[in-house]
Parts: sequence; structure tokens; C-alpha cells
Amino acid sequence: PPIHPEGRKFGVVALAIALVTMFLIGWQWLGWPLLLLSGGVFAFFRDPERVVPQDSRVIVAPADGLVSLITQVPPPPELQHPSDDGSRGLGSDPVTRVSIFMSVFDVHINRSPVAGTIKRIIYIPGRFMNADLDKASEENERQHLLVERADGLAIGFTQIAGLVARRIIPFVKPGDIVAAGQRVGLIRFGSRVDVYLPAGTDAKVLLGQRVIAGETVLAEIGTLGLLEGVSQ
Repeated sequence: PPIHPEGRKFGVVALAIALVTMFLIGWQWLGWPLLLLSGGVFAFFRDPERVVPQDSRVIVAPADGLVSLITQVPPPPELQHPSDDGSRGLGSDPVTRVSIFMSVFDVHINRSPVAGTIKRIIYIPGRFMNADLDKASEENERQHLLVERADGLAIGFTQIAGLVARRIIPFVKPGDIVAAGQRVGLIRFGSRVDVYLPAGTDAKVLLGQRVIAGETVLAEIGTLGLLEGVSQ
């Protein structure tokens, strides 16, 4: 698969260090492991194409990885309330949160779970604890995004940095119109994405299931969810 431009510089630097170590310094014993490491760097930033389901009722997975948590929680405060951006927010009532943990071996390009308009992007500095922990959603470096569909239904999701991940890189900005499965950002080197399902949606994944960004159906919007969107 192609390599995302954001990762090419890291791969080239790693490859250059490996080649210098092997052929100029002559340390073959160190050069070979470094060469393998450079291959791993290129693999981390791979950016394969995805076949996105053409069904407006579905919410697709925003990340590759393992479904590590499915819980009922209130949305993040940053996404709850109305804002000057014209969006009403997700409210403060508990909703289903699906957490997807990305290991260093997973594709780390994140994609929009639905088609719509990016209403909010809120970056919050924080810690770098294990992203698989529940409290990482409140304490780690993270970035909240709110996407509003054409019918007014809003979907919130959060990119969370982990132990190794040290930077969240957005590809979009507020006001951008995105398609379902469109690339919206990446998190470097191991992390997690939380999706907050609106009321009236039925989760279609199980705890421990592996999902593919832009392809796996995470949930299906039921009649109640569609009515809530229209009422906004």
C-alpha cells in the first residue's frame, strides 16, 4: 500500500541511518536491526485504500484496531453543549461509547465515521498513559471532533494519544465537508479512537472484535436516531 506523506520523512531518516551504520561505519550487527526498524516505520504510515459502505444509515469505524471498550458514558464536556459553530452538541445524557485501540502494527490513518460537516475540532494537551486504559479518554492528549450529517444528526469521536504516540495530526478543519470514510487525521505510533454513538443507534460490533477504518460497520442509525437528527 502507499505510504502517507506524513511518514515518508521518518522512514527516509531511519533508512539513511541504517545505511550509514552498515556501509560507512561498518557496524553490520547494528545496521541490520536498524534496516528492519526503517521498514517498520514505513509500514506504520501505510495508507491503503478502503471500500466504504454506501449506506447513509451506517456509522463506519474511524480506525483500524481492536474494540477494547463498549460503555455507557456521557459525551466529553467539549462536545456536549451548543456552540458558536451552529451545532447543538451531543447533550449530557449517557450514550454508547465504542473505543478502538490501535497497536503499533495497525494502520494509523483515521477516517470520518459518517458523511457531513466538521463542526468542531478541539485539541487538549495531556498525559501519555496506556491508551487502552479507560481513564485515558480524560487524561491523555486528545482531539475531539464533531461531525454533523445533512439531517442534523451529530456524531462525536475522539483521537487519543498513547504511550508511544506523541502527536495527533489533523487533515481537516471546522467547516470542511467530509465523506464517510474520508481521511481526517492520524496519530503517531499507537493510540485509540473513541466514538460516541447517538441515541437510537444499534452497535454492530462486539468487544474484542477487530475493525477496519472506513469499512467495518460500527453501528446502524435506527428510526429514533434519524428523528433526533431531523428535530435539530
